[in-house]
Parts: sequence; C-alpha cells; structure tokens
Amino acid sequence: MINENEWAGAAARNNAEWCDAVCRTHGLRGEFGAGMWSSARRTPPLYPDAVTLTPDASAAGLVARIDTASPGCSVKDSFACLDLEPLGFEVLFEAQWIRREAGPTPIAASLDWEQIKSPESLPAWETAWNDGEEGTGLFRPGLLSDGTTFLAAYAEGRIVAGAIASPGASAVGVSNLFTSADEESAWAGCLAEVARLWPDLPVVGYESGESLDAAVAQGFTPIGPLRVWLHTG
Repeated sequence: MINENEWAGAAARNNAEWCDAVCRTHGLRGEFGAGMWSSARRTPPLYPDAVTLTPDASAAGLVARIDTASPGCSVKDSFACLDLEPLGFEVLFEAQWIRREAGPTPIAASLDWEQIKSPESLPAWETAWNDGEEGTGLFRPGLLSDGTTFLAAYAEGRIVAGAIASPGASAVGVSNLFTSADEESAWAGCLAEVARLWPDLPVVGYESGESLDAAVAQGFTPIGPLRVWLHTG
C-alpha cells in the first residue's frame, strides 16, 4: 500500500514507464537504474531523455547517462530538487504531480469516450491532439499492444477530445489530455472511461496552470512539484 508521501514517486515511475514505452516503439532502449530512467540516445520529440525516480538521484550521474550533445536533450526532475544549470541546462517548465482516487467524476460528461483499438485510427488521433496539424508518427502502433490505451471522444464523426491512459501496478497514468471545448468536461469523460476500464486504480499525472485548475476541479490533488530542464549548452 502506497502512503501519501510516496505518491509523487509512484506518479514519476508511471510516467517513466510511459516514456520508456514510447521510446521502445521508436527503437530506443531505455534503462531503469541509479534512481532514474534514462535513454543513452536522444528520445522522440517532447519526451525527456531522463526521468528521476527518487529525490536523491545524482545530477552528474544523470547527465553521464544521456546524450547532451544532441539538440533538444531534456530531463524530467520529478522532485524539482536538482540544480542542472551548472551542467548546461535551463528550466523549460514547472508543473505539479496530481493524484485522484478511483472512480468517475460526479458531473456528467457531455460526450461519450471510447478506446482507439485500430492502428489505422492513430494518425487521426495524433492530428486531433496536434491541433489539426497532420501527425508525424510520434505515437506508433506498437503502443496499442503494450498496455497503453488511447481514448477519444467524437462529435460528427471527428475526434474532438482525447487522452492517453497508461496502467501500472498501483495507478493509471493519464497524459496528453486535449479538447476543443471545455477541459473540465473532457476530464469528466476521460475519467468515466478510465473508471470503467480500471475501477479500482487511482489516477495520476501532471499538469500546470489552467489545466491544473481543471484537474483539481475534477477531484485531483496536487502531490508534489516537478521541473523539466532543457539542455542549452
């Protein structure tokens, strides 16, 4: 049983496992060890090269495990406690890990959500997630057979909202939530489908700004800060 003080670590682990799954579909082999997950080769766009799993992970040890020579190298400092500036990094953004008990939200969703089960549907999902710009194949079909669940809500035959659910041993991670309408309603629909698929698992993720406010309004609790660093040389 995970206690409240350990939930940030559990959320970080879930997120690292999701990053690892994305990397595997791109032919990259990540490694768990030394209090972190890391990839020795540059990861796909928008995905970190390392995710810390404990607050005592070594900054120097982390940087030694990743490719800082390639543009775009980044680190997810899961406990917002590393000082990576002397190693050539600057803060890209800060956010909060969030957690919610199992179960749907009390408000009714305005749209019904469903799973994306066909690889042929992934490009349309990625295009909707990418604000209508054609996807580049970031999310590959191998994810559908790796335990990852892509969720979508449709209106008039097109995807208008979506999210990614990554189930783990202790929680379901929800990421990449998007909508063309109200974010609170999107959370309600997403959480209803997550509760149907994994009725006994709490939900974790991370958000910031107005997206954090929308998540909190749907029952999430902030459980700790995180920081993403970008290598600028």
